[in-house]
Amino acid sequence: MKCGGSIAGDAARLIEPFLEAGHEVCVVHGAGPQISEEMERFGLPVEFVGGRRVTSAAGLAIVRASLLAVNRALCAELGPRALGLSGDEIGLHAVSVPALGLVGDPLPSRPPAIESALASGRVPVVAPLAVGPLNVNADEAAAALAVGLGADRILFLTDVPGLLRNGSVVQTIGTDEADHLLDSGSLEGGILPKLRAAVTAARLGVRAEIGETSVLA
Repeated sequence: MKCGGSIAGDAARLIEPFLEAGHEVCVVHGAGPQISEEMERFGLPVEFVGGRRVTSAAGLAIVRASLLAVNRALCAELGPRALGLSGDEIGLHAVSVPALGLVGDPLPSRPPAIESALASGRVPVVAPLAVGPLNVNADEAAAALAVGLGADRILFLTDVPGLLRNGSVVQTIGTDEADHLLDSGSLEGGILPKLRAAVTAARLGVRAEIGETSVLA
């Protein structure tokens, strides 16, 4: 499950039903609003390209601090089952994207720390940093971990009901249609990396959902 920084306070309520149903759940979270607020406070530019944050060395320090603050808060909400982890410390790997600064494209990864946590009944809560360290988009990090761990399902929890077209939620979309939509330039903001990540996961065998929208391979 991936939850955005804007809904981190509600994440425990949204995640709990899956735990009560007996599912093994790995949580990946963002901290977008918190990072932007801190960067503005320190006078650093807030810039995105294709939904991904341009990250300087100074910006990366703020990204890390903000992510770890959200991680602690989310773990506190989930209770003693939660285990906070930082992707760069447990082996989430990524390919560097120099044009965006200290940013990476995450690769499918199967960190032993996550497997161990799940096997012992814990809920790993992962901050999306990659070995480097590199800042990685949380949606893309969640997809990379879902594929690497062989998850049955990835669910992107967000503050919108799903993919919107003409003001209505798209209930299902195929990966080819999603690619055309992404290439068309008609989408902007946070839905871009979410839909890209969902397409990646679906093509590699993981059932992908963005809120109420299912992405079909």
